[in-house]
Amino acid sequence: MTETAKALASPGPMTPDICVVGTGPGALTVATTAALFGVSVVLVEPAPTGASERAGANPASSAALVAAAEKLQAVREAQRFGISVAEPEIDMARLRAHLGHPAAALAPNGSRERLAALGIVLLQGSAHFLNRQTLAAGEHRIRARRFVIATGSQPAVLAIPGLVELPFLTGETLLSLQRRPERLLVLGGEPTGVALAQAMRRLGSEVVLILSGRLLPQEEPEAADLVRRALLRDGIELHEECTVLRAESARHRPRLVLAPQAGEAETSIEGTHLLLASGHTPRLDGLDLDLAGIRSDAGGIAVDRGLRTANRRILAIGDCASIAGAPPSADAAEHHAGLAVRNALFRLPVNATSQAIPRLTLCQPEVASLGLSEEEARKQGAIGVLRWPYAENERAQAERRTEGLIKLITDRKGRILGVTIVGAQAGELIGLWCLAVQQRLAVKDVAGLVLPSPSLSEISKRAALSVHAPLASKPGIRRLIGFLRRFG
Repeated sequence: MTETAKALASPGPMTPDICVVGTGPGALTVATTAALFGVSVVLVEPAPTGASERAGANPASSAALVAAAEKLQAVREAQRFGISVAEPEIDMARLRAHLGHPAAALAPNGSRERLAALGIVLLQGSAHFLNRQTLAAGEHRIRARRFVIATGSQPAVLAIPGLVELPFLTGETLLSLQRRPERLLVLGGEPTGVALAQAMRRLGSEVVLILSGRLLPQEEPEAADLVRRALLRDGIELHEECTVLRAESARHRPRLVLAPQAGEAETSIEGTHLLLASGHTPRLDGLDLDLAGIRSDAGGIAVDRGLRTANRRILAIGDCASIAGAPPSADAAEHHAGLAVRNALFRLPVNATSQAIPRLTLCQPEVASLGLSEEEARKQGAIGVLRWPYAENERAQAERRTEGLIKLITDRKGRILGVTIVGAQAGELIGLWCLAVQQRLAVKDVAGLVLPSPSLSEISKRAALSVHAPLASKPGIRRLIGFLRRFG
């Protein structure tokens, strides 16, 4: 046991510099980073630590399922390259082992042994505040200099009559099934749900995707249209802008009754399994936040741009935090964690809304986006819109992955306001634009980059270069070129 751990384990209230409440990447990042700087840390986890317990909540497990479905689809499409293969068979036991691989490989980063080696005291069990300065975790009492709440979120259950009486799956429990669902009903268009719906269809399940609005409403319509075409091509039964009147059980199977549309009668859809993909709600039950002077509502813990709650000694990050003026983001936890450490350790001012958080939907084609949409940007004034298709890229043509495009939104001076990429490796290609937006670069700065060829990254450069296209038609430019031509 380290000297820090011994001091904290002594009788009486624990008095660490930082107490982190929660599990998952955001909580671990705060705890381990703070410990590396030599401060005392207590980490309170609501659930047991370990790879198996974390696997369900780990986005890498969902990504592993999507990757397996993508490989399967690649085998089916090999004939486009002149390669003839039979319909592949799926070994469910090995597939389940693959789904657990990412969590197992990453488990040492959050293992009890590593935390102990860093001097972090790990407490497991429920936690709740006793007052503005004290947190109870089991039999322990913690009076930390700073608290960081990173409890994350949990799947939301829609207020549909009869739904809570039905057995349903979440993104976590779907991955733990021993057998593939025969007919899967997916209720809700949350990005992970869309990706899982497509993956399960490619793995052999019949899939029905039921949405209350349009597909991927947070993304550009062009991107959603490409995804919609891909889902329908894969054989997914898609119902958009539907109202579910009630949920029923028919022969021990879930049934959803949809409201009539265009004068038609009610529609009943049955399946063998029901997956809820209707978003998430903050996981705040039992924390007794009011005793700590913390304000919260259905959207999460109210924090300012510095991630501070109404109790200035307590910060909240990730899915459980609600920042005024900032849209909720499932991808913000790691970014918030770095800001929380800067604030708690160094008293540096931080602004959680100063950087746009990229979004990623792991369907095929992938959708990655950053910043403002065209509709949002037009409300702020004059803008420029640049596009470039995957079909004009040599690498995309060579790999037969030509479905997709990049769309750039700029202001009148060419500064980048928003980016949407839909197509192969969109999640990787967006990284360049994350840096460009963070550094406040103009689109012409990206146009001047030298990128490897042939590569998909050239799609970004070609889109940026298209900012110069209007210059070619200007009479003044043409006259200048004509004048210079006289000199050879």
